[in-house]
Amino acid sequence: MRVSAETRRKVLEAVDALGFVPKPEAVAKARRGVGRVGVVAPYTSYPSVTRRLNGILHMVSQRPLEIVLFDQESAAQSSSPLLSSLPITGRLDGLIIISLPLDEAIAKRLIDLRLPTVLIDIQHPGFDSVFTSDFTGGQLAASHLVARGYRHFGFLGEEQQSHLYVSPVQRRLAGFRTALTEAGYPLTENNVRFAAYGVGTAFEAAKDLLSMEHRPTAVLASSDTLAAGVLRAAHHLGLAVPDDVAIVGFDDGELAEALGLTTVHQPLEETGRVAVELLLQRLDRPATAREVVLGVELVVRETS
Repeated sequence: MRVSAETRRKVLEAVDALGFVPKPEAVAKARRGVGRVGVVAPYTSYPSVTRRLNGILHMVSQRPLEIVLFDQESAAQSSSPLLSSLPITGRLDGLIIISLPLDEAIAKRLIDLRLPTVLIDIQHPGFDSVFTSDFTGGQLAASHLVARGYRHFGFLGEEQQSHLYVSPVQRRLAGFRTALTEAGYPLTENNVRFAAYGVGTAFEAAKDLLSMEHRPTAVLASSDTLAAGVLRAAHHLGLAVPDDVAIVGFDDGELAEALGLTTVHQPLEETGRVAVELLLQRLDRPATAREVVLGVELVVRETS
């Protein structure tokens, strides 16, 4: 059931007032020595989130901390993409939120509850965050393809149900488009496609893209999973990779290595480790909000 933002705000205020979630003073007292950290993320949606979680678990493996997982629908697949509810019914020392944009009411609630919170792959004023530059990743892919002599470009990204937030896909496309324009090879809207996350859906979208009369000869996909669909479409159409069409993915997971995909590497596990470090520092002492930007790099393999 959908409710208005005002109704949601009133419900959350009532929940806090009735004690389902302790008031800030009680939380501060009860939290001492609990040793429990909540992690909210769309675990079932993306391999990249699992890798970020692995980084978190690695960091806490030698510490007396318990990790409590809360699975959420991915922002791209939701018509209400902002994180608008938190399943915090037990005591937590802190919270890590992965790849889920915050609703303003939730941000305020976290601040009011004095619950130390670190964001991964997202940013919000007043919160510690660790992320990589999707825009830079798109630029790296474009520069590489131009240097290799490709002149007709395409992009395949994960479609969004809502545009209430700026997604990583949009930032990757923006970086790709900007670098191509600066190089003198602007990306046309006709060469941009979006598909639901998955190899099969990417295959269908890429097959359409690569069947055009003036098809692109190089394609950036917003993830390795979508790039696998592009690679399958190229083979289906009898196109040689990379001679007829080059393909670049994003993330650099096991799939990219297995398929020999050129891809933009993100230090996914490292984002999880850094997030834990930030959270532990915040638990020790108050501090102003910090943003940590980790670098990305292009890994060149057989598809470009």
